[in-house]
Amino acid sequence: MDNLIDYNLNELKKKFQEDGLQSFRATQVYQWIVNGAVDFDEMSNLSIALRQELKSKYRVGTPEIHSKMISSIDETRKYILKLSDGNLIECVLMRYKHGLSACISSQVGCRMGCTFCASTGIGFVRNLTGGEMVGQIIAMQKDIGERISNVVVMGIGEPMDNYDNLIRFLKMINSKENLNIGYRHISVSTCGIVDKILRLSEEGIPINLSISLHAPTDEMRSKIMPVNNSNSIDKLLRGCKIYIEKTKRRIIMEYALIKGFNDSKQTALTLAQQLKGMMCLVNVIPINEVDGTGFKRVDKKSLVEFVKTLEDAHIEITVRRELGTDISAACGQLRRDTIDTGVVE
Repeated sequence: MDNLIDYNLNELKKKFQEDGLQSFRATQVYQWIVNGAVDFDEMSNLSIALRQELKSKYRVGTPEIHSKMISSIDETRKYILKLSDGNLIECVLMRYKHGLSACISSQVGCRMGCTFCASTGIGFVRNLTGGEMVGQIIAMQKDIGERISNVVVMGIGEPMDNYDNLIRFLKMINSKENLNIGYRHISVSTCGIVDKILRLSEEGIPINLSISLHAPTDEMRSKIMPVNNSNSIDKLLRGCKIYIEKTKRRIIMEYALIKGFNDSKQTALTLAQQLKGMMCLVNVIPINEVDGTGFKRVDKKSLVEFVKTLEDAHIEITVRRELGTDISAACGQLRRDTIDTGVVE
């Protein structure tokens, strides 16, 4: 059966007309889906006969909440969502002064193999559809009863490894008929697949692009990020410069500080030299420790020195505020889970 969450409104109208249904019914059904309906029985303004007909032809396919955890520190929520095929994914809801921000997944599993990330080791299962990516936001909005105003595609998976579905997702949530989230309130994070970064530069979609850099040399980066073997630092930075030139938008360079690995003053100086003159912001992330990686969180003294070194080199820099660390919801901590503890309040 067709999963209606994967359609935009115009496509759904066309589908209904082809199947002998009136197009205004598509608008009604679409509104229910965007507002969190998980099945046709919730669509109370449709007749019982019509609901039965819809059940015989389609499925809604909105992800269902399998379980959730709420941080006692900052009220961050980590959700484990169940997809229509039974696969589980994770996403996170964070509260800031400017509103609610959702961190969503783009794949079931990941094949990039970054050694500091909890998603590594669970294997790649499949890409998420554009609708399934939208569905994560819909499910969280329905649960909390508030509008989500900002979205980061920074959960499980590599968005650029699921490029076509990523672009479809971006266009869907930006549309007024869907979630109506402005492109400038959407961020996409990539480990650095250069050909896809160049494709994105031609899309005319003014989102915020983040690059998971994490090291300034090929020797260092290849040890923690296998993608660097085919997308070297020089190649990646050339691609970023082309992206900046074409889009006129600043890039965020994410840099996870790992104790004793990439946190020295000399490493900071090398990083500053690599980024000199580039329209970018370095977002430093004291790494969140993950069992089995062996990587340790940087100490405060080294963090302060690293930041000061970049500031002295006139590199714009910020230190990320980490949320949800007590429920393993912070950067790098998400993984596909199979817990069966129900809802944790």
